[in-house]
Formats: sequence, C-alpha cells, structure tokens
Amino acid sequence: MKLISFILCTLVYSGVLGSQSLQELRWLGCELIEDQIHTDASGQTETRHHHLPAVLQFGQPGDSPIYPDSITFLVTGTRVDVRRYVEGEADQLKCEIRRYSTGGIQMRWPGPGAEERDVWLTCTLSHREGLFVLTTFLRHTPATSTEPQEDYTKMFPIGDRDTLVTTAVMVVLTRSPSVEVGLLREQTLHCQFAVDHKRPDLTVEWRLQRRGERSKLFSYTSRSGKSEGSGVSARALGGGDASLRIPATTVANEGTYICSVYVPPLYGSHDIALSIQESPRASLNVASSLSLQQGEELKVVCDAQGYYPLDVQLEWLRERGGGSRLPEVLKNVLYSSHRHHPDGTYSLSAFFLLHPSLADSGYTYTCRVSHHSLRIPIRKSFTLTVTEPMSWSSMLLGVMGVGFIGVMVMVLVVMLRYLHEARREANKRKPY
Repeated sequence: MKLISFILCTLVYSGVLGSQSLQELRWLGCELIEDQIHTDASGQTETRHHHLPAVLQFGQPGDSPIYPDSITFLVTGTRVDVRRYVEGEADQLKCEIRRYSTGGIQMRWPGPGAEERDVWLTCTLSHREGLFVLTTFLRHTPATSTEPQEDYTKMFPIGDRDTLVTTAVMVVLTRSPSVEVGLLREQTLHCQFAVDHKRPDLTVEWRLQRRGERSKLFSYTSRSGKSEGSGVSARALGGGDASLRIPATTVANEGTYICSVYVPPLYGSHDIALSIQESPRASLNVASSLSLQQGEELKVVCDAQGYYPLDVQLEWLRERGGGSRLPEVLKNVLYSSHRHHPDGTYSLSAFFLLHPSLADSGYTYTCRVSHHSLRIPIRKSFTLTVTEPMSWSSMLLGVMGVGFIGVMVMVLVVMLRYLHEARREANKRKPY
C-alpha cells in the first residue's frame, strides 16, 4: 500500500496525470514548500526548505480529496478562479504552495466569508517555458484560532494527509516574466491582478532594479485616486491591468522590473527581467570577388557594428571551393578594441594582411560573426583569384601591340575619309 501511495504521489508531483483542459482542471500536482528556521550553536539562523508532495484540487466545501494519501489544498469559490489565467498544457505547469506571513499586520480581509482567525498561503503557478508566472493568495480558516508568532510556519500544523479548505482571494500575474527586445522598440511589460471584492484598498507600484539601485517608475493609490510617474494607464487599472509601456527602449531600460500590488494585508509582486539584445551588422571592405596579382598585399577588414551586449565573436575562415574539407580558422587575425557608441552599442573589427600566392587562388574567405542575439552566425565571404604578375617583356609587347592597333585604326580612318571624298567628286555633274 505504501508503494502504491509513493508511486501516486510521484505522478501527482510530476504532473503526469495533469494533462487535462485548463478551464476544466479538477486538480493539479503541486509541492508544499515548508520553510523551517534553525539556529546553530553560534546563534546564527538559517532557513531550510522541505518539499512535500501535495495536490491543488478545485471544488466545493465538503468534497472528498481525490488523493487522500497526499496533502490536499481544496480551492473553493469562483470570484477569483485561477484557471482563467493559465495558458498551455497542464503538464507544463509548475505549482508551488507556501505559507504566507502578513508581517504582523492583524486585520480581517475585506472579502466575503473572511474571519479574524484566517491564515494565508500562496500558490505560485509558472509555465516551464516561461509563458507566465501567477501568484494566488489562498485564505484558510483553521478550526481554532492561532496566536501570532515570530515563526509564522508554526501558526498552524499541516499533516501529511490533511485537507485544507481554502478560498482564492487575490491573483497577481505576469505574462512577460522575461523579455528580450532590441533598441528603440515599443515594449509592454505585462502585469495583471484580480481581487475578490469591489473597490479594494489598492496600491500599485512599478520599480526598476538596475546596477544595485532601485528607482520608482510609477505608483497609484486608490485612496487618493492619484498616480505618480508614467507608463501605466489609469483607466486600465480599473480593470486589473497594471501593464507598463516603454515607448522606445534604450540600454538604460535594461534591468529587473518589479510590479507590486498591495491590498492590505496582502502584498504580491513579480520580477520581470528585461534585457536589450541588438544584433550586429557585418560588412567587409572588399567585394565578393577579389583579384590580386601574386606578390600584392591587401588588408582585409571585417566590421561588426551596432551590437549589444558586448560579447561578440569574429572569426576568419578559409576553404577551398566545393567545401570538401572543414574550413581552416586563420591564425594571423588582429582585432581592434571595442568601440562604444552614444546609443550604447558596440563595434569591433577583425582584420588580416592578405599576401597571396598562386596556390591561394580559388579559396573562399569567410568572416563569421557570432552574438547572443543571433540564432545563427552572420557570414560574409569573398572568393580570391590570384594571377601572375606581368614581366617587362610582356609589358613591352603589350605596349607595342596597343601602338600597332592604334596606327592601323588611324590608317583605316584616313582611307575611309579618302574613299568618301572620291565618291563625292565622282557624283558631281559634268559641265558638258
């Protein structure tokens, strides 16, 4: 029996049994993360995390747990239905449940059915491919009142087979937990919320964490109805949309954005990582076909311009036409320093001195540019043709040949003119 229970819990935890329609989702495999605080011999405290298999079950009070051998969190009520906000397949969802501390704030939740002795949990659903992150606040009414304690994890015990009846009262969601965007693009960072009662005492804020400094971008308080900053539509806030609009991205917009929603005593927030990714433009200082004489010398330059972030790789390769062998990486390549431009982007040059022999004729030289913003590297190539230099005798013969052709052309012109004049004289009428 224990083996069967273990296998069942494993299936629940992994989500294998959860491949059902999200709108009709009856349950979801989760894990309860218990934070236990320990004090060592020196008096230092540390937090240890214990992961326990659990089930998030949707239904009505009095429903029996689907898997009675696991911890069950029965979510009741429909005012805030978590299933409305999730996307993708159920087996792609990651579910974590934790206890939530109100930080010493003792107040009754303004929503329906709340009681003074209520305790709180959070359920975080995230998509494994980054489609969204959603935090739901679950209100649970324990059988007996609990006194506030410094260690809130001891406020009420949770047994291995307990069923906790809860109500979802608030949701904070982002559908853009991680964003990569180019320069001078309009970008919207998604943040959405829902509360189980009308006209909540609401505070919404956006902050930017960048290089160790945090700055406030926007704030709104429902008590005063006033807002500070820009980027969020006041009208959209009334419908639960707190998304932040960036009109034209620059390097200064890169960082971690924090969207926070505070309805006392609950505080929900999501971090959104925004990174700038600008692809390089690659060019060569020679055409796609290059012809040199043996003994000539030419500096060949590959430029990568306008990229961000800094990391870029430039390589010069060469290979014989037909591609029967792997390209050879040139070793005699020199690099410029990274050039920093006013818009925050960078440029780099890779060059080498081409001093070809006849054996180099027919080779293709390729500059390969790799960057984090590129799915595949940029390739810029030219094909080299090497010819023998002209000797003095061949140059003299060439000059003589050109001179002879010039003389013949002049003789032909004179003869044509003479014939033309003779024909005109012959056509004149005689006087008799």
